[in-house]
Amino acid sequence: MAIDRTLEKAMTASPVLGLLSSAMREKLAGSGSNLTLERGGLLCQRGDPGDAVWVVLEGEIEIRTSSLEGREVRYASFGPAAVIGEMAALDGGVRSTDMIAATRTRLWRIPRAPLIEAIQGEPATAVALIAELAGRLRAANEALEAMRTLDLGGRLAQFLLGVTAERPLAPMTQTEIARRLSASREKVNRKLHAWAREGWVALASSGVRVIDRPALAGLIDDGAGR
Repeated sequence: MAIDRTLEKAMTASPVLGLLSSAMREKLAGSGSNLTLERGGLLCQRGDPGDAVWVVLEGEIEIRTSSLEGREVRYASFGPAAVIGEMAALDGGVRSTDMIAATRTRLWRIPRAPLIEAIQGEPATAVALIAELAGRLRAANEALEAMRTLDLGGRLAQFLLGVTAERPLAPMTQTEIARRLSASREKVNRKLHAWAREGWVALASSGVRVIDRPALAGLIDDGAGR
């Protein structure tokens, strides 16, 4: 089959699927199907069978779970070219988290069997997959550590510095930022306005612009926030 241009671009950009030969990528793409979710749509939930992986073509998928107290915890989010759901698909187990569309999202679903066949046929992909999983586990551990050791100020600073690593603007609303931090919008709003008065950030309709990165980094180091 001729691969959809968006799918081909995403698979080539993937740190895992990009290592497959073009023939294997085409074969793998041919085994899949298109899926579109509106914002808030559930891709899968904890306990579902790990019968497939998904390539994110457009939009963003969030990985979430609930704490023992019933509070929603957001682990990570993945955008275009990300391959998600691979952990359960590799061992054939069940999903350990929920996956939800943060925006309108288009994905390509690849069943488990052809994925395993592709990895066995081109083992270099397995090494890349292990590295990818290790990186995600490290990121999840860091997120959990931040929840445990940092107050809202520290977590907000860490989030903004991460989002603005390549450009100074975090193009999202305060409501969206609060949701990603599992915090109330009111508390995030107060913190951002206090930082704006300090000259550390600038608030606009387009999002939050980071002005003083060292000041925000200091909040993370202190673990106290402000």
